[in-house]
Amino acid sequence: MPSIEFNTFPLILNLVLFASAAAAIWWAGSQLSICADAISERKKIGKAVMGFVFLAAATELPEMVTTFSAALAGNAVLVLGNMFGGITMQTAILAVADAVAVGAALTYYPRKPTPALEAALIVLLLTCLLGISSLGEVVVVWNVGAGSLGLAIAYGLSLYLLRSYDDNTDWIPVDLPGEPRQPEEPSSARSGDGLSLLVQKFAVASLVILVCGIMIVQLTEAISVQSGLDQSFLGVTLLAGSTSLPELSTTIAAVRLGAYTMAISNIFGSNLIMLALLLPADILYREGALLDAVDATASFALIAGILVTTIYLIGLLIRRKRRVFGIGIDSAIVACLYVGSLVVFYFIA
Repeated sequence: MPSIEFNTFPLILNLVLFASAAAAIWWAGSQLSICADAISERKKIGKAVMGFVFLAAATELPEMVTTFSAALAGNAVLVLGNMFGGITMQTAILAVADAVAVGAALTYYPRKPTPALEAALIVLLLTCLLGISSLGEVVVVWNVGAGSLGLAIAYGLSLYLLRSYDDNTDWIPVDLPGEPRQPEEPSSARSGDGLSLLVQKFAVASLVILVCGIMIVQLTEAISVQSGLDQSFLGVTLLAGSTSLPELSTTIAAVRLGAYTMAISNIFGSNLIMLALLLPADILYREGALLDAVDATASFALIAGILVTTIYLIGLLIRRKRRVFGIGIDSAIVACLYVGSLVVFYFIA
């Protein structure tokens, strides 16, 4: 999609276009969850794997374009702010989705420990990333850092481990949750659509997310210029928020379908893809090793990402039904941490 000079448009028009693109993304995200849920049942693919790999990859398309474009332009601050700021924001989406869950906290429902393993892997890799950025990157070749290469390899190994674990684990929870809500009807994905039609609908919805996601990124940048926001603050808040709209819509839609494991895995998978994008972004960034450009804002974003992921990891292990203010205790803590992180981001920026 060619770049449009949205900064030449009136602010009110940009806001209307932003709302329209956001609505289209919301619709497409809902369709993605419906199709993904049906495909997983037809092909006997685990909900965790479907959310962690396929649904996460589709919803990450806007982030991919944004990250690669900023890397080509040599804007490391925007690249790292968008990627690392998005981790905390996307994890906080689970708190919103928790309010839609029926009867108990969202982290009570997964029947396998696969989401907990996903969260543990994210914490492990984010900690490694924070260590690499603190100690300094080692350039391998063509200004590409060893850390970016290692994290890309770790992402591939994580996918293999999760797929193998999801297929072969004999872990069984003692207290199985009931089925509080049946999938909403009507659902075109559950009314007899063939597998090929489901795949086509999934592809069309992904394309809508890609095009409208790019449009929203450009609109966000134009609105930020017109409002005079700091670029680093923009990366970890507005830009990360606008590109997280697909995750928000797909996660809420998955929860409404009763696909709780897929909803959680969608968010964790999206966050882990952020780390996999470091290598191609580092290749496109020609100013040096990308991780050497990590600033205080990006470092705090990593710490915040580790904190909120750990809270949900604890929630998945404890599996408490109790809710406060209509959401699980873990989600309430994550929501507070996210709001607090925004305050810190503002003052750092």
